[in-house]
Amino acid sequence: MTEITPSVPGHRAFLETSRRDFWWIGPLASGLGFLVFVVYTTWVSLMGTHYQWGPYLSPFFSPLIQPKWWGFSPAILILWAPLGFRMTCYYYRKFYYRAFFLTPAGCAVGARPQTYRGERALFVFQNLHRFFLYLALIFVVILTYDAILAFNWNGKFGMGVGTIVMVLNALFIAFFTFGCNSLRHLVGGNVDCYSCAKFGAQRHGLWRIVTRFNEHHQFWAWVSMIWVGLTDLYIRLLSMGVIADLRIL
Repeated sequence: MTEITPSVPGHRAFLETSRRDFWWIGPLASGLGFLVFVVYTTWVSLMGTHYQWGPYLSPFFSPLIQPKWWGFSPAILILWAPLGFRMTCYYYRKFYYRAFFLTPAGCAVGARPQTYRGERALFVFQNLHRFFLYLALIFVVILTYDAILAFNWNGKFGMGVGTIVMVLNALFIAFFTFGCNSLRHLVGGNVDCYSCAKFGAQRHGLWRIVTRFNEHHQFWAWVSMIWVGLTDLYIRLLSMGVIADLRIL
């Protein structure tokens, strides 16, 4: 009997592929989308104006910290924490490694030779993801509090379109944060035997909840990123007098 040895494809040259689909659309779209968000966020944080209107506070400036000795935009004091959480997120690493560093640009696509060396040198900060998670959980509480304050109209209960925008922003940020791989590991992913561990049943329950969010982590990553930018833009346009907020209650 003749033994048939399956052929193994050799090393692919840079961007070489036999794929016939439009594989480059994903990396291109995600790269451009993230670039727009980074440019807008940078511009907003440096401007330091038009971030509040009535009971609404832009999430880029929350919590609002304005010490007298700080002569720059208050956003610079706090934006590093949520941006650090996103930049070290496992999903974000995947798409910006593909979109910006082409390591590789897609599955079955030749990568740049000897470019990826793990989370070392410049990318050693990726190992701080779990610590950024702790800060991100605090920001979920802060943004939820801001959403509650959006119902306070001069001491009376009220609701505008901006209230709904801020409530959705807090929810989307929470859904993205609760799907974090590090949180999944923290609440129960590091347990080998739930029936043997202390509070095993409770930890398994939390692990299952986080897993539900984790299954759609990519979706919530983009929805929360786009919506937080739109939330700031909506409040900014209100503050500038470009649009008017529709009062619901």
